[in-house]
Amino acid sequence: MTRVRRPLRALFLGAPGAGKGTQVSRLLRDFKGIPAISSGDLLRDNIQKGTKVGKEAATIIKDGGLVPDSTMVSLIGTELQNRGWLNSESSWLLDGFPRTVSQAPALDSILNKSGAALNLVVELKVPEEVILDRIENRWVHAKSGRIYNLTFNPPKVPGKDDITGEPLTKRPDDNPEVFKQRLDKYREMTLPLLDYYGEKGLLHSFQGETSDIIYPQIKKFVGTNFAE
Repeated sequence: MTRVRRPLRALFLGAPGAGKGTQVSRLLRDFKGIPAISSGDLLRDNIQKGTKVGKEAATIIKDGGLVPDSTMVSLIGTELQNRGWLNSESSWLLDGFPRTVSQAPALDSILNKSGAALNLVVELKVPEEVILDRIENRWVHAKSGRIYNLTFNPPKVPGKDDITGEPLTKRPDDNPEVFKQRLDKYREMTLPLLDYYGEKGLLHSFQGETSDIIYPQIKKFVGTNFAE
């Protein structure tokens, strides 16, 4: 495991199903002292706990929508504060937030006040047909968030979580019709966001059909620019 030599505060962007969680987990494995927040996991945790935000999000996600900007900004900002990560020496990764160009300045305002500005934005570029195939074959263990794929990462026992043996389920939005809506909305909202971070000189894109192709590119970049 390699230690970063300067703080790394990175955002991961990519279409739903592009493998953001996989890439983040691999970086956490290979680089020491970099925790992460997944906006999706944070939302699912609130949904499972039945919080006010969770109930609102559950209805919106089921219909293929996106949670309002103000709700997401508040949720992420509070989480960063609670974890003590709003300082210039902290390193962390954000998976899947912000998703819109209006969320980005709101996040920047929170971070800049604490001297904890983003210094890297990673874009994952995966062909849409590959993403749709992944989603059709994706199953999850709801309590832990562990993800399986019947094609390249199947559970040891069909339909069962490897650790607990509990049944795997499909996410409510993991069906082709709803997911196609999510991809369309992602494209519509993300182009301005990519321009926003590109103008700041933070955006770096990594392309491939599989996580195994993309990850070595990311690892090399982080190692060269941030690690000892």
